[in-house]
Amino acid sequence: MTTTATPATATARAATETTTAPTRAAAPGPAADRAPVPVLWLALLATPAAAAANAPVLILPDMAASLGVATSTAAWLVAAFAWAMAVSIPLLAGLLRRRGLAPVLRLSAVLLLGGTLLVAASPWLPATLLGRAAQAAGGAGLVAAAMSLAGSARRMGVISAGFGMLGASGPLLGAQLSHTVSWRLSLSVSLVSLLAVPAVSRYAKAPATSPAAPQGRFDARGAALLTVLATALVLLPHAPAVALGSAAVAAALLALHVRRRPDGFVPAALVRSPLFAGSALLALALSTSYFTLLFAVPRLLGDRAGWDVTTAGTGQLVALLTGSALSWLLAAGSARMGRTAVRTVLVAAGTLAAVLAVFASWGPLLLTATLGGVFGATGANAVLSMQAASSVPDPQRPTAIGLFTLCYQLGGAFGPAIATALVLGS
Repeated sequence: MTTTATPATATARAATETTTAPTRAAAPGPAADRAPVPVLWLALLATPAAAAANAPVLILPDMAASLGVATSTAAWLVAAFAWAMAVSIPLLAGLLRRRGLAPVLRLSAVLLLGGTLLVAASPWLPATLLGRAAQAAGGAGLVAAAMSLAGSARRMGVISAGFGMLGASGPLLGAQLSHTVSWRLSLSVSLVSLLAVPAVSRYAKAPATSPAAPQGRFDARGAALLTVLATALVLLPHAPAVALGSAAVAAALLALHVRRRPDGFVPAALVRSPLFAGSALLALALSTSYFTLLFAVPRLLGDRAGWDVTTAGTGQLVALLTGSALSWLLAAGSARMGRTAVRTVLVAAGTLAAVLAVFASWGPLLLTATLGGVFGATGANAVLSMQAASSVPDPQRPTAIGLFTLCYQLGGAFGPAIATALVLGS
C-alpha cells in the first residue's frame, strides 16, 4: 500500500521515474519546496501494521476463550483485519490523491485509535471485529501515506524490509504480550504508528493537488465497484463459487465504468498501462507464493525433516528476518541494475523458493525456500511499487500505489488457502 517533484526536462523525469530522486517523495502535487520525510519516520508510520496483522496467530485460543467463542470463530478477527486492510488501502490512497496528506493522516489516526479502544474494551466478538476492521483501515491509510511519500525504491526498500521483519516478529510479539499482560494489548501494537504522525504531518503543508490536474466530482460508483471487487477476491478462498461470481460481475461493471469515466477512481491510463499491470501481477504472484510458504513450511519441516514446533518456528523467524534484510539490498541497488535485471532476480528467487518447497526434505533447504519467498515478495513490494507508480502522471501516483498494494495484499488472502489445500489440510 508517491512522488511529486517535477524534473526540469522530460529526459530527467524519465531517468528518475523508478530510481532515487528524494525530492519526489511527497504525495500528489507540486513539492519543490517540500523536503523528503526521513525514511525512518515513514517506516515507523507504516510497519507496525504488519505486526498487528500477525499478532493473533499464536493466541487465537486465548482470544476465543475470553470472548466465549470457538477458536475457528475467533479466526474471523484475522480475516476481518486482512479484508479491511485490502479494501481500505486503495480507498484511502484515492483520498490522498484528491485531498492530500493531512486529511489522510488525521482520518487514519482517528480510525486506528478508535478501533484500538473498541478492541480493548469490547467483551463481544462483533464489536471486537468492528474494532479490528477500524484498526486495519487506519493502518491502511498510514501505509498508503508512507508508500506515497517514499519516492524511491531505496527508501521503499526500508519500509518493505520493515514490513517483513515486523510481520515475522508479530506472532512471537503477540504471544509474549498476551502471556505477560493481555491478548488485547497484543492487538494494540499498531498504536506505535501514531508516534510518527506529528513528524510526518509537518510535511503536509504543500498544496494537495496540482493546478494542472484539477479534481472533479468524487467517483463514488468507481470506489464502490472496486470495493466490491476487492471484497469478493478476499473472500474467494472461503466461498469460491459466490465470490468468483461476484468478482466477475464487479470486474465487468468496473470495466464499463472506467470506459465511461476514464479519469475516475480507477484511472483508465492505469488500467491500460502494461508497466503497471506487469508490476502488479508479478507482485501478486510473489506475494501469494510467500504467504503460501509462510504457512506451509513449518508443517513441512515437521513432516519431512522431523523438526519440532519450537525449532521450526525459530528457524523460520531467522529466515524471514534474513530475507527481509536482503530485500533492502536489492531495493538499494535496483537503480543500477535496471528494470529487467531486477525482475529476473525476483522471478528467479520466487521460482527457486517454490521448487525447494515442493522437493526439498532437508530442513535448511526448506528454510531457504522461506527466505527466498520473503525476499521475492518484499523486494517486489519495494521496487515494483515504484515502477507501477511511474506508469501514470504525478497526480495519479497515490492511486497507482493503492491499487498495486491491493494486489500485493491479495496474496495474503490466497496464500494461506493454498497452503491449507496442499499441506495443512492433509
